[in-house]
Amino acid sequence: VSPGQAINLVRLDEDVPGRVLATARWGLVPAWSKDPAAGPKPINARSETVTVKPYFRAAARRRRALVPAGGYYEWQAGPGRAKTPFYLHPEPEGLITLAGLYEWWGLTPGEPLLCTATIITRPATDSLGAIHDRMPLVVPAERWDDWLDPSIDAPGEVKRLIAALPDPALVADPNLPGGPQGLAGPARRADPAQPGALW
Repeated sequence: VSPGQAINLVRLDEDVPGRVLATARWGLVPAWSKDPAAGPKPINARSETVTVKPYFRAAARRRRALVPAGGYYEWQAGPGRAKTPFYLHPEPEGLITLAGLYEWWGLTPGEPLLCTATIITRPATDSLGAIHDRMPLVVPAERWDDWLDPSIDAPGEVKRLIAALPDPALVADPNLPGGPQGLAGPARRADPAQPGALW
């Protein structure tokens, strides 16, 4: 999956209680934007500033989501302009859930709303920092409820929620067939064995 394409995400249903599996375009358009085709459409949001940056702060408080993926790709800089793609994933293969934010955009009453999303990143851990200095923020299963909880909406609470997420255990494989892309979708890399567990 590449930036600008549709990604799956799990969010709370805004009409009925419970989680729903939905799609969003990867690249966030804030609700206050006058034109979704204009301006930057960030695919990532830095965890250090997500609660204060105008692009992300409303979504960080009220529209958090989980982005299931089999893994993700990063490029390690080499001599000159050379870069080596690495596929980072859990071992054994399965799903990881990345911390996402989503927004709704629409100006015309009655027209369908556009849903867009971004993925939060954090400084990379020591073991992965040799490949890239940033990595997606991973939400373990025991923190899913907290991450989606709409009552956790004060900026300080959201910052503490982010800071409390543990470092993931991931494996880095170079030059896997089919890559490199931004995200590896779960349907290609791993089968969601228990669909009711996440949504």
